[in-house]
Amino acid sequence: MPPNKSVGTALSLIEHDASKILTITVGKHNVVPGHEIPRADAQSPPELAFNVSSVTYMVIGLDIDAPFPSFGVLGPILHWIQPGLKPELTANGLSILKATTPFVANYIGPAPPPGSAPHRYIFLLYEQPADCDAKEYAPPGGKNLSNWHRMRYDLGAFEREIRLGPVLAANYFRSN
Repeated sequence: MPPNKSVGTALSLIEHDASKILTITVGKHNVVPGHEIPRADAQSPPELAFNVSSVTYMVIGLDIDAPFPSFGVLGPILHWIQPGLKPELTANGLSILKATTPFVANYIGPAPPPGSAPHRYIFLLYEQPADCDAKEYAPPGGKNLSNWHRMRYDLGAFEREIRLGPVLAANYFRSN
């Protein structure tokens, strides 16, 4: 059961429309939706690419199975909010998304508890509203976001607060 309407929509999008799959490279892995990536290979922020225009984008990453796939009392857990993503066109026509502003929530890699089945880590790409000053949502001084602010993350409230539109693209991987 997805923790939020946008997550459910994103999972449906990538299942039914391959053009909505966000290209994600995690370590040495090119992520195919749902494939398993070892935890050790996913500890650095992914590289993102998508066939986009010249506006600014934001990505939000969530663990939608925390703490256990069958018992999501603490979930979803926020793993990343990176605003200010600008496309840089590559030779193959895909746009690599490069961060031009500080994070709102620093990236944290997968860390399911011992004994848990692999978790799904989903990444949602949005067009960033032109009037969104993401710095006002970032931790002071560029500090990392505490775990307390990551648990039971209310994606819907954040989407409404900064007036995010629909999810443009998504992808997810599983990790142990």
